[in-house]
Amino acid sequence: MPTARNAERVDDPSAAIPVAEGEEPWTAEELAEVREELTGEVARLERAIAIAEAGLKDLFSDGSDGAGRDPADVGSSNFERDQEMSLAQNAKEMLEQAQLALRLFDTGEYGACESCGQPIGKDRLQVFPRATLCLTCKQREERR
Repeated sequence: MPTARNAERVDDPSAAIPVAEGEEPWTAEELAEVREELTGEVARLERAIAIAEAGLKDLFSDGSDGAGRDPADVGSSNFERDQEMSLAQNAKEMLEQAQLALRLFDTGEYGACESCGQPIGKDRLQVFPRATLCLTCKQREERR
């Protein structure tokens, strides 16, 4: 199986994508839907980040250091700026997840838990295509 390092594209990802016990193998249509969702997610997140960064640029170029401004307005501006920075960071993290999942998909490594190596599960991936951990490992990670 190719590794992410050599990033070879796999011609038939359905042959390499594992399924959990009791699940039906992936069909070409299901894989096309997942790939389309991942590429759409990447594009959507890139647009959201561009918009958020433009908004941040406007907020930072507001130009006033607070001198002569009402303290409530300064506080409100600071809150808005912090909120925008948080949203932009969250979108960047989700973009990285989507890009990783797409890369794994294209190299035939999609669908295996990056922690235990077991199948993530077809149902989980259809609901959350960016998943890189099986449900058990994800629950263990969240308990920490």
